[in-house]
Amino acid sequence: MLQAALAENELSLTTPAQGKMAELMAQVEDNIQGVRVFATPGGCSGVSFGMTFTDQLNDDDRVREYEGVRVIVDTGTLEYIRGVEIDFVDAGDGDARFVFNNLQPTSGGGCGTCGSQGGCS
Repeated sequence: MLQAALAENELSLTTPAQGKMAELMAQVEDNIQGVRVFATPGGCSGVSFGMTFTDQLNDDDRVREYEGVRVIVDTGTLEYIRGVEIDFVDAGDGDARFVFNNLQPTSGGGCGTCGSQGGCS
């Protein structure tokens, strides 16, 4: 099955995020297809975002490869994350995390951080 390509203007990864994903991928099983970015209801913007390793590609998935790491997004999630940049920030004192920058707020709460330069995690 040939997956549709995920364009850079749809989702991008910073160099630190690419490096951390590659490091984490090296620690998991060989049959992993890539890192799935997903959206679930809830969170400050009405939708929460996350990532997980996946061993499955679905018909509605879009895929982009970064230095040996495949990022996989289904078309439903793509509607929420179009234009998002995923970064990896390590503040040093054990506070290291992936950050989703440029999120566009959807209907819902309003914690005031989503879509801001500080991103939402």
